[in-house]
Amino acid sequence: MKPSKRNDYLEQLVEDIKVIVSNSKQTIERTVNNQLLNTYWQIGRIIVERENEEEITARQLVLDISKALTKQLGKGFSRSNLFNMRSFYQKYPDVQTLPGHISWSHLCELLSIEDGQKRAFYEQETSNSKWSVRELKRQIESSLFEKLLLSKGEINKKELYRLSKKGQIIEKPGDLIKEPYVLEFLGIPENKPILEKDLERKLIRHIEDFLLELGRGFMFVGSQQRITIGNIHHYVDMVFYNKILKAFILIDLKMGKLKPANIGQMNAYLNYYKTEINESIDTDPIGIILCADKDEIIAEYALGGLANQIFASKYVYYLPNKAELINQVQRAIKEYKEEEE
Repeated sequence: MKPSKRNDYLEQLVEDIKVIVSNSKQTIERTVNNQLLNTYWQIGRIIVERENEEEITARQLVLDISKALTKQLGKGFSRSNLFNMRSFYQKYPDVQTLPGHISWSHLCELLSIEDGQKRAFYEQETSNSKWSVRELKRQIESSLFEKLLLSKGEINKKELYRLSKKGQIIEKPGDLIKEPYVLEFLGIPENKPILEKDLERKLIRHIEDFLLELGRGFMFVGSQQRITIGNIHHYVDMVFYNKILKAFILIDLKMGKLKPANIGQMNAYLNYYKTEINESIDTDPIGIILCADKDEIIAEYALGGLANQIFASKYVYYLPNKAELINQVQRAIKEYKEEEE
């Protein structure tokens, strides 16, 4: 065998073995994780059954068990962890129903959510988007569930059911949009003046966090992407590609209120991308104007009747008032139910 062919053969052989090892590691990790979850679920079941039999408070029983197990088995059996196991059994009658990618660390975050539909939504999104524990925690803290419900306008049972059973479904451009986008990871104080170029630099510096906030399927293409129209150079602040919709996403950052001229400018950018950049596999590009504020009436008239998909959404530098968001959702659901009755 010639050296070149031998090298190619060896390289392919090594790649094949690497795939086998990788698949094996993933299988082992899933098996270990499933066994750990099943073990903790069984411990939770025993705790609940015994406290019912002995008519002892959960607090006292868990305290006694924690002391004994920590002494005999070591770490992993703190009171908080045992309470999580107890809650795990109570909230998940069938441990087999948990979606993939859910670890015990994920579950400890999920168990703090009392509402079953809301918890189910975060389960699905964790599985669909392969969130780390840090990413899951941030999405819970930023009230993603409530923001998605409110961004759809009128809340109804169908929307609640869809989010809790399937997570966020991205089928059309409007499914990508949030209101507002939360950029608290930039560390910019509320109401502090900042230039557009500085905001852009900070977003690039924290691109992983920004991609998480944008949602599933986003890939960063670049910033200040040049567009030449009639020998005049223009620059798109940030360009992404969404692999789910197979579309370029053009983002323009505006420090003030939304203006009709901003929409006209974005419309020109989208026409350019559609004609000059898109390939046969790409769908029409999508424009998002991120602004500090917007007048809904101006937005409605300026965006109406356009052939291109352009959206205007606000951004904020701080996490929303979670309690107020939850109250808004609960009020909307209550009003919907009253109307049905």
